[in-house]
Amino acid sequence: MKTIINKMSFMTLLMVLTMTLIPTLTFANETISANPNPEVPAKVQVMLDRLDEIKEMDKSELSRAEKKELRKEVRVIKSELRSSGNGVYLSVGAIIIIVLLLILLL
Repeated sequence: MKTIINKMSFMTLLMVLTMTLIPTLTFANETISANPNPEVPAKVQVMLDRLDEIKEMDKSELSRAEKKELRKEVRVIKSELRSSGNGVYLSVGAIIIIVLLLILLL
């Protein structure tokens, strides 16, 4: 009786893994046909240029206060760039809930 239960649980696990991994692997090979050079808004381009300018600066001649001010400026620019990403961010908990709902509904 134990061997039958072990075989059934193994087969069920194998079936679930097969059903989840095969579609993922097939979609992994597809390439996205998006525009390789999407247009960057002017405001974002100005911030990126400023970051490059700060990166190329010779900071050895700057005083401690000036370096601190540059670091603050870099942090502000990076946070603005992250917030202007217009992306949809999902937490791990949200993804788990979505997967569980899909499993229950399908």
